[in-house]
Amino acid sequence: AAAAAVPLRVCHQEIVKFDLEIKAAVQDIRDCPGPLSALTELNAAVKEKFRHLRGRIQELEQMAKEQDKESEKQALLREVENHKKQMLSNQAAWRKANLACKIAIDNSEKDQLLQGRDILRQRKTTKESLAESASNITESLMGISRMMSQQVQQSEETVQTLANSSRTILEANEEFKSMSGTIQLGRKLITKYNRRELTDKLLIFLALALFLATVLYILKKRLFPFL
Repeated sequence: AAAAAVPLRVCHQEIVKFDLEIKAAVQDIRDCPGPLSALTELNAAVKEKFRHLRGRIQELEQMAKEQDKESEKQALLREVENHKKQMLSNQAAWRKANLACKIAIDNSEKDQLLQGRDILRQRKTTKESLAESASNITESLMGISRMMSQQVQQSEETVQTLANSSRTILEANEEFKSMSGTIQLGRKLITKYNRRELTDKLLIFLALALFLATVLYILKKRLFPFL
């Protein structure tokens, strides 16, 4: 009897051990954030623990049947039944934990898909906004180009008027001819810009600077011919 008590005690300890490990593993499944591969690994571990637990309960049941005293036999058989009920309870908790975990993973994947759609929608909105901004900038540049063209035309008329009415400016006629050619070149560049509808900003700034220099020079010669 003393020799039989050792494996019996060990069997009890292992049953308790596997029961606690199964409960902990079920809780891990309930808290599993995913993915499904991680859930599969946890379930494989739980199955293995259930297999060991079932084997120990069967060993305990066999030991109970081999007891000489009827009272000890019945006590052990009642304990076996309790362990079986506990194992069934653990299996039910295991199934519930799996169901809850799968639902949570499905919801998480749906949320990720929705977030992905929101990001794509935001990108689309941003592209549309950029396109609208580019269109507005193009219209503004075209307006500036038209204004520059008018100003160049007015500058040419002013040059012609001043050339006809001022002897002082006639002395610098050759220089004005050179500048007139430069203005004509600027006008051609602006005309080319109007045909293409979108040109380089740098050319506009250069043309504007050239125009201002021309006007300043004309005003200087007109108003301060002695300088």
